[in-house]
Amino acid sequence: MAAQTNLLSPADLWADVLAVRARRPLVHAITNLVVMNFNANVLLAMGASPVMAHAHEEVADMAAIAQALVLNIGTLEPYWINSMCQALKVATARGIPAVLDPVGAGATRYRNESIQALLDQAMPTVIRGNASEIMSVAGVAAQTRGVDSAAAVADALQAARALSRRSGGVVCVSGPVDQVLACDGRHASLANGHEWMTRITGVGCSATALVGAFCAVQPDAWRATVAAMAYLGVVGEVATEAVQVQGQGVGSLQIALLDQLQLLDEATFVNRLKLSFNA
Repeated sequence: MAAQTNLLSPADLWADVLAVRARRPLVHAITNLVVMNFNANVLLAMGASPVMAHAHEEVADMAAIAQALVLNIGTLEPYWINSMCQALKVATARGIPAVLDPVGAGATRYRNESIQALLDQAMPTVIRGNASEIMSVAGVAAQTRGVDSAAAVADALQAARALSRRSGGVVCVSGPVDQVLACDGRHASLANGHEWMTRITGVGCSATALVGAFCAVQPDAWRATVAAMAYLGVVGEVATEAVQVQGQGVGSLQIALLDQLQLLDEATFVNRLKLSFNA
């Protein structure tokens, strides 16, 4: 494929930011216990409307009325996986975008079996994870440290391409430079963000939640994923610089991230965006 240029402009991505703020999509998240509160606050700060529902008695009904479904297996157990399978079945049948975060994929047999159970139910619209997780979901042997990646993003690109073709959707590999690949060959790289973002529990999981919110308002899942990851990356940079100037640390960064998710302006986003396209 020839070099992909001008696939998306900063203005395109900013339009999606404004769409989330204006339309306040309902995002149904079945996510892990460690990050549930922070994920909900991230979605609220962005302008979306989160609902965290996993009870078998209502999960199918909730999935049916949401504009996006987010599944995160960080603190998995059989009850929750059953809930995810139910929700994914309903979302897929109704054409509602579903985003999967395969936290810790490859770490244990049960975790891998749970991911496979979800993929057997239906292929998500977007799969977002670190390099080790994406390689594991794609069926490539990869080392992992619990829920942290032991592989470099570059190591996962071939696996990500294969997974996007198999799923028919989008795969996002998170890292120092995020990679967003579509099954049709489109491939974007995003170099925004800050290392401090890795020192707060739930930032990666919140990226997945944001992808869900953007997919709810942008039918092109690849563009939506690029927009969500771009916005969070710029937000992370601005928030980190703000707390560093004040002599504060990562505890304050969590609050600063929420502030900037709400307040970031177009000029700052456009001027800081580091987006490129790959052949």
